[in-house]
Amino acid sequence: MSIPDFQSIMLPLLKFCADGQEYTNRQTIDALSQEFGLTEDEQKQLLPSGQQRVFENRIAWARAHMKMADLIKNTKRGVFQITGRGKNVLNKSPLEINLRYLRQFPEYIAARDKNQKDQKNGEIIESTSDERESKTPAELLEEAYLTLRQNLVSDLISQLKSSSSNFFEKVVVEVLVKMGYGGSRKDAGQAIGRSGDEGIDGIIKEDRLGLDIIYIQAKKWENTISRPEIQKFAGALQGKRARKGIFITTSEFSQGAHDYVAAIENKIILIDGQQFAQLMIDFGVGVATEAIYELKRLDSDYFTEI
Repeated sequence: MSIPDFQSIMLPLLKFCADGQEYTNRQTIDALSQEFGLTEDEQKQLLPSGQQRVFENRIAWARAHMKMADLIKNTKRGVFQITGRGKNVLNKSPLEINLRYLRQFPEYIAARDKNQKDQKNGEIIESTSDERESKTPAELLEEAYLTLRQNLVSDLISQLKSSSSNFFEKVVVEVLVKMGYGGSRKDAGQAIGRSGDEGIDGIIKEDRLGLDIIYIQAKKWENTISRPEIQKFAGALQGKRARKGIFITTSEFSQGAHDYVAAIENKIILIDGQQFAQLMIDFGVGVATEAIYELKRLDSDYFTEI
C-alpha cells in the first residue's frame, strides 16, 4: 500500500481521537501507520529535501486543516484532542473528510480566505485540481523546486555539449576540486586532459595528501556509451595497476556498461550527463543563485512560560 495523501488521512485521524482523550503526535503517527498498513520503509520515506518524513508531513497538514475547521484543537505543545464539532461530524458518519467537506465551516473559509481570494474580483478560488489539493504545501514547494532544478540540469547539459572538449575538461576539474579531490586546482588542471594514455585522460589525487590516485576518463559525447568503451578504460587501469577510476560523460551509459562495472574487481564510477549536472548544481559550478527563500516554523519553546 502506498502512503495516503493528507486528505485521506483526515477521517481516520478524527476517528482515532474520537474518545475525547488527548493524543500526542507520536501516538498519532504510530496508530495511523498501523491503520494504513504502512511498511517500515514507507514510514521512513523522506521528502526530496530529506528534512522530514512524508507520512509525518501529511499527518501534520491533515491536523492543520481540521484545526482550521475546529474539528480538533491543540491542548498543549504537540498534543491535541477532538472538539464538540469533531464529535458531531463523526456522528453523521461521513464517507470521507476532505477539503471540499471542510468548506462548509465558516471558520475554515475564514482561515483560508487570504490565500484563496482572487485579487481581481474578490471571488474565492476553488481547488485548481484534485491532484494538487492532495499534496501538502511542503510537497508542492519541493515539487516546484525539483522542476526548476531539472530544467537547470537540462540547460547545463546543453551548454556542456555545445562547449569545446577543453572547456568540458576544465569543468570536470572544477567540480572534482570542489568535491575535495585533486589537491589544488593547479594540480588537478595539470593532470586532466594531458596524457591521452591508453584510454586515460588524466589522473587526480583522491585527497589533498595524495594518498591514492584516481584515473579519469572525461568524454563529451552525444551517443550512449556502451560496455566496450568501459572495458577499454578498465584495461587501461589494469595496465597502470590502478584500482580506481571515474568515467564522466555528457551523454549516458548503457545498462551493459553498468552491469560490467558492477562485476569487475576494480572500482569504476560512471557519471553520466544528468549526474554531472546535478554535481555542478550541488557544488556551485557554472550556476548562480537567483533567489533564496527562508522557511520559518513556529518555535514552540519560545512561547513556553516558566
